[in-house]
Amino acid sequence: MVAAAAAIEGGSLPLAGGLLALVRPAVAALAPGGVLAVLSSAPSLHHDLPGWCRLERLEYLGCEEGPDGRDRHLLRRPEKNERSYYFVSTAQEPPERADPAFGFAPRGVRVEPGGPLYPFALNDRDHALPPEAGELYRQAAAAQWDPERDIPWARAEKLPPALSQALAQVMTFLAENELSALYVPARFLPRLHPAYVETAQFLATQLGDEARHIEVFLRRARLCGTEQAVSSATTSRSLHFLVALEDFTEATFLLSVLGEGTFLDLLRFVQRHAPDEATVELVRRARADETRHVHFGQAHIRHALAHDPTLAGRLEAAVRRRAATMADAGGVPAPLADALVVLAAGSDDPAAIARGHEAFRELLTEMAEGRIKRLVAAGFDATGAQLLSDLHTPNFM
Repeated sequence: MVAAAAAIEGGSLPLAGGLLALVRPAVAALAPGGVLAVLSSAPSLHHDLPGWCRLERLEYLGCEEGPDGRDRHLLRRPEKNERSYYFVSTAQEPPERADPAFGFAPRGVRVEPGGPLYPFALNDRDHALPPEAGELYRQAAAAQWDPERDIPWARAEKLPPALSQALAQVMTFLAENELSALYVPARFLPRLHPAYVETAQFLATQLGDEARHIEVFLRRARLCGTEQAVSSATTSRSLHFLVALEDFTEATFLLSVLGEGTFLDLLRFVQRHAPDEATVELVRRARADETRHVHFGQAHIRHALAHDPTLAGRLEAAVRRRAATMADAGGVPAPLADALVVLAAGSDDPAAIARGHEAFRELLTEMAEGRIKRLVAAGFDATGAQLLSDLHTPNFM
């Protein structure tokens, strides 16, 4: 009697009458070269089972009489797994390199060969899945909020004209930059291999966060009742560079570490000088979301730098390219700089404006210091962090 690695009880089931629902999983579980015994009293299997084995590239070893007098059909899985019925095992843990032929199969399942190659380009774990991604996703999922319910819009005060115009300009600037923060990660989701689903899940929450931020910033700007907010050419050129990036790690670095990192300081400044409770709350909530985005960016870059000795040079080159496109841009866009001064002043009184201007200068210093700290936390040495911070765009993002 031929030894079998596994056996199934087929009863009187014909091959096309349900037996395959037992045979296929049992064959899939066999190791290469393993033998399966099918115990059956169905006479039709003598003809049907050898034909099915030929179709599925299994080896039919024949039929012998079992201990109870019933048929014992023997099938063997070949040693070499060709493109056939057989399944390829995928690991529960994220693979170092993901196979585009696995498509959207979740990790830990068996994948039948013969499927198409998917157009996934982010197939390298060290550039696609920082270890913290899963935990950051769970935090983000638990921290979602409702712009209608959670912002006290009734406490958005009617402001004096100068302050109203300033707040509208700041909110418009924030929304414009958050639109880029919505579009940039969205470009990479279809390229990300599902083996790194934690990153995809986190990016999905990031898109949801940015959508909310755009909504509340624009709503607060409209409540100011002014039509004089400006979109500057400096802002447009800065954001155009981001949306044109083709490398996920470079985009994450420029957007989430440098850009959104600097925005944390800007949002703290706006919250500190916000003229009403509604503005305080919407900025506070946006800043909490952006903190997660920055943590993801830092984790991504730190992990990638540790596994790719060429990455630091490539990231510096990307920052230099962006700086070169804005070499004639000067400083902070004038409409934004003026608006931040007035916002910090709280009025257009000259003495208050002097205080507002000093607060604005302090903000620029805080931004520079904060960028360096975040760059060091992302894996750069102090010298490299200083260089990259100095090259960062005057648009903040």
